[in-house]
Amino acid sequence: MKVPNSLVQLIRELSRLPGIGPKSAQKLAFYLFEQPKEDIERLVNTLLEAKQDLHLCLRCFNVTDLEVCEVCADPKRDRSQICVVEEPGDLIALERSGEYSGLYHVLHGRLDPMNGVSQDRLYIKPLLERLRDAPQNTEIILATSTTVEGEATSLYLERLLAPLNLHLSRIAYGLPVGGALEYADEVTLGRAMTGRHSLGQKQNRNDSDSGPAGLAVPPR
Repeated sequence: MKVPNSLVQLIRELSRLPGIGPKSAQKLAFYLFEQPKEDIERLVNTLLEAKQDLHLCLRCFNVTDLEVCEVCADPKRDRSQICVVEEPGDLIALERSGEYSGLYHVLHGRLDPMNGVSQDRLYIKPLLERLRDAPQNTEIILATSTTVEGEATSLYLERLLAPLNLHLSRIAYGLPVGGALEYADEVTLGRAMTGRHSLGQKQNRNDSDSGPAGLAVPPR
């Protein structure tokens, strides 16, 4: 059976999207075909408008529709911290956590020589220029992924930024909330152990005499 050329082209274009294989692309193609024409037109117009309106922030290279993104323009952000992430999606994830109030720098990828991604294809040079006159108390937080490429990118940045005498740190990776030790892999357990933190030795005596939900804690 000869597949219509228009369908072949649609499947081919959809399969170019990240995380979409040939079977998923085919499923999406048939789904789109079954949708009303006005829905397809709205999708196309939305894509075109996003492509026209969105660009990269001049400071951190986050995706924005402004000259400088809202994070960089916010005077309440802690400007003594710059978190380096791989993709804009990582920035969004960290913002959702609500645990970080500093600035960002988006690399738009990670080092992957096997696939032709070198340091020249990432926004590393602008990061160096940005940090050239940074105060000595500035903390650079490397928040790349735990993949081989992400670790290599972090190590490369660590060596590159070391001469600047700034405070370099790496986000800790460990067990997810609700996770059991027996189901965790060795790398995750190793990260959890390395990234452990002190519970504090100087606690209020009233706090130390009771455990969770008021349960008594035996004397040491």
